[in-house]
Amino acid sequence: MTKKQKPIVLITGSEGNVGKALKKALKSDYEVVGLDRSGTGCDIEFDITEYSSIKDAVKKFKKQYGKKVAAVIHLAAYFDFTGEDSPLYDSVNVQGTEYLLEGLKSLDVERFVYSGTMLGHEPCAVGEFVNEEKHIKPKWAYPESKAEAEDKIKQHHGNIPYTILRLAGLYDESSAVPTLMHQISRIYEKDLKSFLYAGDKKAGQSFIHKKDMVSLFKRVIDKRNDLPKTGAILAGEPEVMGYEELQNNIGELTHGKSQWSTISLPKSIAKLGAYTEEVAEPIIPDSFDEGKKPFIKPFMVDMASDHYALDVTKAEKLLDWQPKHKVHPTKDC
Repeated sequence: MTKKQKPIVLITGSEGNVGKALKKALKSDYEVVGLDRSGTGCDIEFDITEYSSIKDAVKKFKKQYGKKVAAVIHLAAYFDFTGEDSPLYDSVNVQGTEYLLEGLKSLDVERFVYSGTMLGHEPCAVGEFVNEEKHIKPKWAYPESKAEAEDKIKQHHGNIPYTILRLAGLYDESSAVPTLMHQISRIYEKDLKSFLYAGDKKAGQSFIHKKDMVSLFKRVIDKRNDLPKTGAILAGEPEVMGYEELQNNIGELTHGKSQWSTISLPKSIAKLGAYTEEVAEPIIPDSFDEGKKPFIKPFMVDMASDHYALDVTKAEKLLDWQPKHKVHPTKDC
């Protein structure tokens, strides 16, 4: 196919880590057009918090590419790990999603694909699995904003079919979600906190390798006209290691120890310690703590026993998708 004949995929947040991976994976079958902030080097610049900016971006798109769009992948989002609310959660994640959908209504979009999170769901008990019917009950600011964005999609998609992908924690060979990265770092450095845990040591969370996530998005786009008009799909590795098992595996890989001592700590003490570190950080000289801010926040202690093992039956059935990678070193997915 020539470039002009390829179906067009529009990606918001195209110049981020995930956006770049998707562009690379899709370019052989699709013409990929990237939308992102000013100065990122994207195809069309826009400010997702301003409706007028989105309308201008859509006008530029139509002038250059026409109205037909195979899929819009919406990645652009605000995220931090403070646990605190931020006006950006509303302006970028929630209101920005509404503005984007309203702007897209002047195009012929075959499928809107939203990058959501499994953390919008209520966690399950150890030994059970979260599926798409599990209650939406986010527990902190980021997943709350993503769940609110999902509501905006349902309210404002109009005639645009949509698929919401509720994704597990992302990782690859060089990066991972902050919780996993800091866990690895603590064990590698033999930090005191690496031996302590204030939750159920059998509880754990699903992950998804970046390559599996990219293949998931591509399956949605390839099957865009065969999927239900609307709906959500959970995606991640169904095999979940509990915190202690993950500790043992990281310890063995970094220090050759098959058993890493993980001592249970009462939540009240853990929260007090996290709060004390947070309050004391501004007055501790950088020469002492090397300028590192404490990662563990009091709100994280309350979620230490949350378990997210995913039932990916729907992804298997609708998309013929299963993860090919696994965090677990010994068990098949």
